[in-house]
Amino acid sequence: MGVNFQCFMFAASPPSLTLPHKGEGTGRVCDNVLALLSKVSFVPMSERNPVIIAGAGPTGLMCALALRAQDIPVVLLEAEPDLTHDLRAGSFHPPTLEMMARYGITAKIQETGLKVRHWQIRNKPDDLIAQFDLNLLADVTPYPYRLHLEQHRLTPIQLDLLRAEGGAEIHFGHAVTGFTQEAGGVTVTTEGPNGAREFKGSWLIGADGGRGAVRKVLDVEFEGFTWPELFVVASTPYDFARHGFAQNCYIVDPVEWGALFKLPDEGPPGLWRLAYPVDPDESDEALLTPERVEEALQRLFEKPGTYDIRYKSTYRVHQRVAGAFHLGRVLLAGDAAHLNNPLGGFGLNSGIHDAINLSDKLARHWHGESEELLDLYSRQRRAATVEQVQAMSIRNKQIMEERDPAVQRAHLQEMVAVANDPARARQHLLNTSMISGLKRANEIT
Repeated sequence: MGVNFQCFMFAASPPSLTLPHKGEGTGRVCDNVLALLSKVSFVPMSERNPVIIAGAGPTGLMCALALRAQDIPVVLLEAEPDLTHDLRAGSFHPPTLEMMARYGITAKIQETGLKVRHWQIRNKPDDLIAQFDLNLLADVTPYPYRLHLEQHRLTPIQLDLLRAEGGAEIHFGHAVTGFTQEAGGVTVTTEGPNGAREFKGSWLIGADGGRGAVRKVLDVEFEGFTWPELFVVASTPYDFARHGFAQNCYIVDPVEWGALFKLPDEGPPGLWRLAYPVDPDESDEALLTPERVEEALQRLFEKPGTYDIRYKSTYRVHQRVAGAFHLGRVLLAGDAAHLNNPLGGFGLNSGIHDAINLSDKLARHWHGESEELLDLYSRQRRAATVEQVQAMSIRNKQIMEERDPAVQRAHLQEMVAVANDPARARQHLLNTSMISGLKRANEIT
């Protein structure tokens, strides 16, 4: 007779079980097991409260999908009335594409996303310093490229797949305002179209972004700093590829540094997006005048006539990490747990990595394994954030904005040497594609 103890959660400490002596028959064992079960208070999985997820961005939706794939009920709460139209770029690294493939996401985003095999470091528009070929990783990943797709095109795909999966309760227009933790669960309060509501959950995942309520109510330290610069992002359909630009370029300069990348937009010819630093003391109105944005694009590449500028906006950049990602019945993931500058394309990817790691460990605990798995989630993902995402994105920015000519020249010479040595280039790509960092983090016990 087999009994699956993983189908239950003890509501109280079980009584001790005396194992049968060697030589006792299986009938006696069955009697002991049945006697034990008659004394135990348990909660069937079907009666347990769901996992509540705050935030329907890429991280929150990924958590919901991954948990539903393992038969765990979820409630998804989003403050906005609908999915946000986030204009931030999405550059998906190889391991992220691998993780999302099992849920059908990668196949969907490949239909419209741009496969970017090469990326470049440039000193001036006509000065190519180094070019890296992600096909050097073809023996370690089925996706030896970056996939470029806007974030606001990812989340509808995730939401459609979640609705098709079923078993998820989804509430838009419900802003999380607070929560309380009690033995075995959480009570989450929201403010929505019909006023205040309460939701009962077994766990709460805070994936509600850097300004979200969950981490603030939790009162966990958000260590780090805000960069002094303000950044402008401007988009144009002008095709820089005709001048030798790869679809992902980093421009190194003590003043005019920045990043240029191509996104699919509504279809050909797509949009090229330039991100560059500006004086934080100036107003958005002054920084975003057509004349100022035109000047920035002309400094990137001078051409006759004016650029067709489709979008422009400003944003600030932070480098921060929560002191812990697991506290009681609450877990943090994505921007709610860490923020970084965009140089390297690590932010969106690390949020997806959080979601997959967390969902796997929470599901294993849900089905009977130790709660220590959730502390392991915190250790692994916080280490990946601090040692890889934060360290590499900070270093990328420092190299690009270096003002000492001798130091900058040494950096660029090193990049040339790395790009021209296949073994070193391969290792550099393993690092910058997040493969090495993920491997190291997942080895943490």
